Amino acid sequence: MQKILAALGAAAFCAACTVSGAPVTPSTGEATEATIAANEAFAQGLPWDDDSEARLAGKGFIATLDDPKIRAADGRVVFDASAYDFADGEAHDTMNPSLWRHLSLMNNHGLFEVVPGLWQVRGLDLSVMSVIASETGYILVDPLTSVETSAAALSLVRQHLGDKPVVAVIYTHSHGDHFGGVKGVVSQADVDAGKVQIIAPDGFMEHAVSENLIAGPAMTRRANYQFGTRLTPGPTGQGGAGIGTGLPSGTFSLIAPTHTVEETGEKLVIDGIEIEFQVTPGTEAPAEMNFYLPHLRALCLAENANATMHNVLPPRGALVRDSKAWADYLTESIHLFGDRTDVMFVSHGWPRWGQSDVVTFMGLHRDAYKYLHDQSVRLMNKGYTAEEIAEVIALPEPLATKWYNRGYYGTMAHNSKAVYQRYLGWYDGNPANLNPWPPEEAGKRYVDAMGGAGKALRIAQKAYKDGDYRWAAEVASHIVFADATNMDAREVLAQAFEQMGYQAEGSLWRNMYLTGAAEARVAPEAASISALSQDVVSAISIEQVFDMLAVRVDPDLATGKSVSILFDFPDVGESRLVTIRNAVLVHEAGEGQMADATLRLPKMAFLGMIFGGQKAADLVAKGVLQMDGNPAAAATLLGVLDPPAPPEPFAIVTP
Repeated sequence: MQKILAALGAAAFCAACTVSGAPVTPSTGEATEATIAANEAFAQGLPWDDDSEARLAGKGFIATLDDPKIRAADGRVVFDASAYDFADGEAHDTMNPSLWRHLSLMNNHGLFEVVPGLWQVRGLDLSVMSVIASETGYILVDPLTSVETSAAALSLVRQHLGDKPVVAVIYTHSHGDHFGGVKGVVSQADVDAGKVQIIAPDGFMEHAVSENLIAGPAMTRRANYQFGTRLTPGPTGQGGAGIGTGLPSGTFSLIAPTHTVEETGEKLVIDGIEIEFQVTPGTEAPAEMNFYLPHLRALCLAENANATMHNVLPPRGALVRDSKAWADYLTESIHLFGDRTDVMFVSHGWPRWGQSDVVTFMGLHRDAYKYLHDQSVRLMNKGYTAEEIAEVIALPEPLATKWYNRGYYGTMAHNSKAVYQRYLGWYDGNPANLNPWPPEEAGKRYVDAMGGAGKALRIAQKAYKDGDYRWAAEVASHIVFADATNMDAREVLAQAFEQMGYQAEGSLWRNMYLTGAAEARVAPEAASISALSQDVVSAISIEQVFDMLAVRVDPDLATGKSVSILFDFPDVGESRLVTIRNAVLVHEAGEGQMADATLRLPKMAFLGMIFGGQKAADLVAKGVLQMDGNPAAAATLLGVLDPPAPPEPFAIVTP
């Protein structure tokens, strides 16, 4: 299994996953006069008199860990809750003052009482674990990202609230930071024995595994930029993750649901506690749900509401989310629960109290997503391109002055482009952009048009000196793509990225700029984000495996090859007919189909053969694999595939 996981290591299965690889501290920079002035000007437009979020973030605090460093069994630190203590006092020149304020609030960590019978553990992971008291124990909501952080959270709960059993776990949605730590709080054996229920929205298992599966290597690489995994937290480094501080690097797990919620209005009674559900597919996650606790008049809005604007399209990549549906489901939430809710809690950030304040928040947060959608489409229909919309769109004052609508995680600029992409795709309609030169060829032509690398570099340097960091980066990037050995251009590029990172209100923009700066100076290293574990690999369906193989077919190797193989997996009662023809892999239901060869083996042995380097001959010798027909057929299939992951991280800011 370890070889399988290693071979699959580039695939990311969640929106926010575990991190491996030692942080690399980038060159320490300083804010330029232009950046200091920009941040000071930015601060003038912020609603500093509104301290409501700060009061909410600290309300109900009970206690935190005695040791802020959460460790794996081998002593390795998987999460350090004190790593962001630097975000205290006056904002540093190298961080946007709004982001500094937000990070300082996200850094509140420990156990908090929401209302009697409902608590949260915050700041010990990217996400929040909520705890509901039941008749005999605890119902846990969203058991964090890693086994180690969730175990530490539950230990803190039991230390201060009582050593009671976990009777149920609720996954609000299909992103890994909301289920990956489940085996830190319950065991598979207890679930199998019926001692613990696992509740999730319809479609959870499919999407928990599949969302990033096919494009895993690319998403993984981009996620390292999004979360700043190469950066050390600090005033000139990683500045949080918008919806939390950072990601843990512990063990990722998964236990399948024992019950899935399929319809809005469904009610369950779990250990004496009635819970009413609202399903919200296609919002923040493909499978997501809110729920209501009548006995506490408490509403959980999962990740459909946050202390920040969320991403309609994560920078790491994903299918574009539907901002209109997102807004519409929040409208439905108001109608379903608004007049009977006294407290609202979510999967990232802090709760909100008071029926009027909760409904006001829901309405204004809904309006932000609705405005984003409607105005992006309005401008799109007036002929604006995605870049033009992003340059002008902004929330109106009643929405923009609410801290929870600001772009610490998602931004109006990035999200408006996502709306454009959802409706019209990448092409802006201008034939000049229909078939442009790729970056390296375009870079050569731009540099030549500017009079050569020396003159182009002076243009970039002047733009940097003038504080026009966007233009400095654009020109320097063309020089670098024309000639990656031009270290002077790479340094200008890095410095421009740094200053834009220091000015960014969005934590993800900051992380991406500063990661780009680090990699403009030093080649990418194999720091990676992964949610792979035996649990997740075991949950991959047979169809998903062959979908993964199909996108690894190398046409140069497959040209002229024609082969069909029937794969039979008796342990799971499935069979698939796989054909390679015209450099295309096609798979379909295999029952009753004829093929050049038939391979009969258990599902996990198949994963070992495909991804773990297990030799078919060894499996045959052990009696695990039975082969009929042409023995060369399997070798032909394996011989046309790319390796499961790139041997090293591909470049992003350099050719």
